[in-house]
Amino acid sequence: MTIKRLLLIVMTLIAIGSSGVSLFSSWQEPQFQSRLELYQTNIGLQAQAWRAEDSNNDNLQGIQEAILGDKPLENATKQYQEARKSVQTNLDKAKNQLAKLSSQSQATPTPPKPLPEVPPATNSSRPIQQQQIKQSLQQLQKLLGELDLRLGILQAQQGQTNTALKTWTDLQQRSDINPEFSETAAVLLGLWSNPPRLLPNAQQLIQKNLEGWFRATALVQLYQLQQRQEALSAVKATEQAAATQALFKLAIIGTIPTLAALIGMMLLIFLVGQRLVKGKAALLAQNADVSWSTPWDAETILQVFVLGFFLMGQLFVPLVLSLLPIPRPVSNVRVQAVYVLVSYLLVASGALLVLYFSIKRFFPLPEFWFRFRFQGKWFLWGLGGYCAALPIVVVVSLINQQLWQGQGGSNPLLQLALESRDSVALSIFFFTAAIAAPFFEELLFRGFLLPSLTRYLPVWGSILVSSLLFAIAHLSLSEILPLTALGIVLGIVYTRSRNLLAPMLLHSLWNSGTLLSLFLLGSSTN
Repeated sequence: MTIKRLLLIVMTLIAIGSSGVSLFSSWQEPQFQSRLELYQTNIGLQAQAWRAEDSNNDNLQGIQEAILGDKPLENATKQYQEARKSVQTNLDKAKNQLAKLSSQSQATPTPPKPLPEVPPATNSSRPIQQQQIKQSLQQLQKLLGELDLRLGILQAQQGQTNTALKTWTDLQQRSDINPEFSETAAVLLGLWSNPPRLLPNAQQLIQKNLEGWFRATALVQLYQLQQRQEALSAVKATEQAAATQALFKLAIIGTIPTLAALIGMMLLIFLVGQRLVKGKAALLAQNADVSWSTPWDAETILQVFVLGFFLMGQLFVPLVLSLLPIPRPVSNVRVQAVYVLVSYLLVASGALLVLYFSIKRFFPLPEFWFRFRFQGKWFLWGLGGYCAALPIVVVVSLINQQLWQGQGGSNPLLQLALESRDSVALSIFFFTAAIAAPFFEELLFRGFLLPSLTRYLPVWGSILVSSLLFAIAHLSLSEILPLTALGIVLGIVYTRSRNLLAPMLLHSLWNSGTLLSLFLLGSSTN
């Protein structure tokens, strides 16, 4: 065995171990999907506050009822109760994990020499685990306080005043709550009590700790009690303007993906039916069994992914960026966006350089390798693949939600895009996710990995393995199933079209649609 091969094996084991640790640590993080559902509930609450001013707005009234249903407040209350239950469960789990780690650190004496059966990394990683759990605890406690403040307002608006007062009273009695949340709960208790009690800092606390429909509802209650007609009229006018915008945004968010998913369902039925009727003459059978001629072996594949993808992404680039004079944590959203873009471009450049030098000696490559052709039906394959992927990934995501129950972590870029209200930052995020990511990831996973695997596996097996590795590379347990499903569609589109432009278009449409929805949802909290 050569030294190069031995080093590659060692690096491979390190990469597998490091990725496994990252995946395991993501299990302790809340899932982004839960937060996204609450944002969508909030924009629905804003939209339900819209009222038609004249008979010419009957169409909008119909759209409102079709989108929100008959009982928007009841549905929102149920959503918040489920979210609260999930957060409380995860909070209890995190507390138990922290207590267990603390008891282990106190009960385990420090030996004079490292014991052979206890890996040194175990004790050294325990403080890191404790710090991660403490951060998760703080986030969950903050979220639970926000949920209780809002849940009480929902209950009060449905006439369940006693239940709302109990919700806010329980919030005040919690010792781990943010003091400002406790003060805001006292303000809300006063507003809905009988007789009401008005605190001097009520308006400031409401404006600071509540958003959207919840803020407007609390301010209306406050101004009515204060008999401030001018302020009351202003907040109602603002609420109506926000409700109209929310209604249009919900129509966009709901209509376009739903229409695309319906087209995708019909397309899937057609393609499967054609495959059953026409057999190998069907579109799905096109190039289905045609492998690539692969001149390199598994060692080259490992070299590209271990040295290019892992070493660059997990070790070299983070080390280089840590040396830059950037204050941490980064608070400016534009700096965050540039940081994410630069990180991604450095990782992509390093991986592609390793790829180039690894296969350079095999040039010129056989036919269909890294093929970009602007002629042909690549656009239809990409667009059709996007429509077909929607219903598939939605069904898989629903199953995935039940499996993980709000845990498993998510891509941090999604949270940044959701909460960012800066147009420059959003443009940078869009370039990263909708242009840079599709180009690099499709070139690496579909352009290189999938065809390389056909040396050892049939085409369908190569699609499955490359899709699973594509999902694992995102290092979030909760995203493995949905991303594997998406990767399978991307692999089918590429193997059938034999043109990298097709999966790149599909990938770009997917990321663009996600970012557009996040932008619309996030902008509705203003």
